[in-house]
Amino acid sequence: MATAILAIGLLAALFGLLLGYAAVRLRPASDPVVERIDSLLPQTQCAQCGYPGCRPYAEAIASGEADINQCPPGGDTTIRALANLLDREPQPLNTAYGEAKEQATIVRIDENRCIGCTLCIQACPVDAIVGAQRQMHTVIEDLCTGCDLCIDPCPVDCIHPVTVPTTTRNWRWPRPENTPDHAA
Repeated sequence: MATAILAIGLLAALFGLLLGYAAVRLRPASDPVVERIDSLLPQTQCAQCGYPGCRPYAEAIASGEADINQCPPGGDTTIRALANLLDREPQPLNTAYGEAKEQATIVRIDENRCIGCTLCIQACPVDAIVGAQRQMHTVIEDLCTGCDLCIDPCPVDCIHPVTVPTTTRNWRWPRPENTPDHAA
């Protein structure tokens, strides 16, 4: 019995070492510029920039396919940070992609009016809405990024944006410390 346990333990250790080695050696090469651009974006995954999320937008900026002024949630702060990183001139936000918000917002669902259609759940890019079909839905406020993508699909208009203080906002994806809005 002890021999079997020892053999299984040694096999587990061997496979663990092999998997660890493979994870380090076979990791796909990522572009450090894309990583730095992505770290400056607000990570709302709202797709307002014309790309399905912040990472694809960062890749498009790095390859020259997209301009640095297409992110309404990031606003002027993100545009300035991207311009500084890429050694470009800052530009005003391209309003074709939306308007910048002065204050942080999230959405709330009027649960008495919610019919449980699940259209808002399908539209939420960060899974901040929970509920079941024909049951009331609710927003997990700590996960909501305020992209407002769930408002338009709602057939009963029971989803409303709510302004929240930016100092108490608990973002799931914190901004890196090297961004201009975290400077001392």
